[in-house]
Amino acid sequence: MTARSTRCTTAKTRTSRLAAVAAIAVAGSMLLTACGDQTESGSTQEGGSSSAAASKAPLFSKLPADIQKAGVIKVGTDASYAPMEFTEGGKIVGVDPDLGQALSKQLGVKLEFVSGTFDGLITSIYSGRQQLIMSSMTDNKKRQEGLDDNGKKIGKGIDFVDYFSSGVSLLVKKGNPQGVNSLDDLCGKTVAVQRGTIYEDTFKAQATKCGDKKLTIQAFDTDAEAQTRVKAGGAVADLNDYPVAAYIAKTSGGGNDFEVVGSQSDVGLFGIGVSKENTQLRDAVKEALDAIIKDGSYAEVLKKWDVEDSAVKSATINAGK
Repeated sequence: MTARSTRCTTAKTRTSRLAAVAAIAVAGSMLLTACGDQTESGSTQEGGSSSAAASKAPLFSKLPADIQKAGVIKVGTDASYAPMEFTEGGKIVGVDPDLGQALSKQLGVKLEFVSGTFDGLITSIYSGRQQLIMSSMTDNKKRQEGLDDNGKKIGKGIDFVDYFSSGVSLLVKKGNPQGVNSLDDLCGKTVAVQRGTIYEDTFKAQATKCGDKKLTIQAFDTDAEAQTRVKAGGAVADLNDYPVAAYIAKTSGGGNDFEVVGSQSDVGLFGIGVSKENTQLRDAVKEALDAIIKDGSYAEVLKKWDVEDSAVKSATINAGK
């Protein structure tokens, strides 16, 4: 579950699906340099699709004419969030890129993933730099309506095609030295989190609840930095989507760096972000998602990455709360 604001930053990898990637993520290795919403790019397919070949795809004709002509959809992501999306060998891989590849077979065009900082992804849709967002982004009313944390209008908002369900979990240092088992246990302590995410919002809400027993929140550009802070003992916990937290705990340091504590909370939907002005693309993506759910390729991707429990039964639009 995830989202953010806009500024020029340097982005590092977020976490890891393979043990080696986990080690890189927690170490905060500088794999990607981002300014706003742009860094290295990767794609779910080799090469482009000619109009002749692409027109044979089931849903090619449903796409906007400019995308049919270009043969490509540019997809913004923050490739530092294993197993959902991360960089390995210079290529963007993970759940979302694999789902992108399955969608591309239905749509008949290449989905080209471009990595940047999470807090610049919605802006990249506003500017037209990207046409979709696939980055474990939680669909919620704030993002749909373009509102900030105080309910102030700051943008047009975006639409979401919902494709994944997940709750959030606390990630603590192995052995749980501070005895953290719930958000209430964090009062009087320091936590680390990726800036602009719903996890930061959750911590802010908890800080209000803690009152005079102050909860200190350290926000970072990437989740990898937040993990590093927890590992070093500078913060007692990070908050993440359950599949990601479980993956980090399993792989980072050979399973010796972190553990997941407490139960999942705030179960919600991840959505593929798209401009409100591009309903034709939104509807084509929804139809493509329903098609891969029906033909089993969606389930195959989730099984590959051990996230079957997060499957949705059908595609929905703006179903997040």
